Amino acid sequence: MSAPVPSVGQILGHYRLIEQIGAGGMGVVYRAHDEQLDRDVALKTLPPGTLTDEAARNRFRKEALQPFP
Repeated sequence: MSAPVPSVGQILGHYRLIEQIGAGGMGVVYRAHDEQLDRDVALKTLPPGTLTDEAARNRFRKEALQPFP
């Protein structure tokens, strides 16, 4: 059984998904609202199993460490 695909309006932890703002090879990016800090953030969801691959983990880490343009 596969994991459910997140959708706009859904709550993931303390983040409420507001809108999808991008998608690519590693996953889907949403504008989300952090309910604890009361601010909007970008939140990336990854397909199940993505981070079990070391190369994928390294790509994700490299992407996360890039400065925001």
